[in-house]
Amino acid sequence: MQPEVVMIGLGYIGLPTAALIASNEVNVHGVDINQHVVDTINRGEIHIVEPSLDEAVAKAVDKGYLQAATTPVEANNYLIVVPTPFKDKNEPDISFVEAATRAVLPLLKEGDLYIIESTSPVGTTEKMMEFIYENRPELKDKLFIAYCPERVLPGNVMHELVHNDRVIGGVNAASTEKAISFYSNYVKGALHPTNARTAEMCKLVENSSRDVQIAFANELSLICDKAGINVWELIELANKHPRVTILQPGCGVGGHCIAVDPYFITADFPMESQIIGKAREINNYKSFWCAEKVKTAKLQFQLKHGRKPSIAIMGLAFKPN
Repeated sequence: MQPEVVMIGLGYIGLPTAALIASNEVNVHGVDINQHVVDTINRGEIHIVEPSLDEAVAKAVDKGYLQAATTPVEANNYLIVVPTPFKDKNEPDISFVEAATRAVLPLLKEGDLYIIESTSPVGTTEKMMEFIYENRPELKDKLFIAYCPERVLPGNVMHELVHNDRVIGGVNAASTEKAISFYSNYVKGALHPTNARTAEMCKLVENSSRDVQIAFANELSLICDKAGINVWELIELANKHPRVTILQPGCGVGGHCIAVDPYFITADFPMESQIIGKAREINNYKSFWCAEKVKTAKLQFQLKHGRKPSIAIMGLAFKPN
């Protein structure tokens, strides 16, 4: 049976999304270049850690609604959920998005829906549209093309994929409506329509905003250290103001998205993104600053006690367990 959805990329977002769609009794054909990943999923097992995902995948595979392969097949809806790593000097690399698009290019037909979910530089969706129409000119203006970023929290992905709001931006109004119609079958959160470029920027801005807020707290800790002020007490007192909410400082920024997404903006808009770029510098520097503090404390202990100290590092994981 021809699948309704082809999911290119079966990682931390692609596989949960595929399982969610398949749980609604929709045939999903998942694609990953890693044969081990494909074989694992086809056994009804998972290769990543995410609560309740194993049950969803096992059930979807057992009922025949989800299968995986290393190559795509013809469908009506194509979702691109592949990595977007960086080249040198923090320049985004969209080659995986291009490769995924090239893979489905011969399969596209009039009326199909093509969606990018991968975190991408502004203009990527339009660039892929141009690539498709250059190679398949007979399909020009006959496809629905959109961008829809995820905004889920690892450890709670299966719940948030359903209940979080989504921002959906098409290359034109018809594409936006088509994509909203697609997601409305699976998402209970509100679906907010916009254009593709705004949707791409929205994903980047959300995490860049958090990065800037964290950088402010981290910069305060650097200032207070030099000024002989307890930064924790200072922030607690400042937050007594009814319109002030300062975060707690740390040793940088954890996780994946917050420490990465701002570079998608600074790479394309280096002159305009002064605050965003500086926040990245501050949060990166804070890790080295904290390491130097530990090294200094270690040396002071050794000089005082004549032996090397034992050092415990708490919180190596991004999430519990």
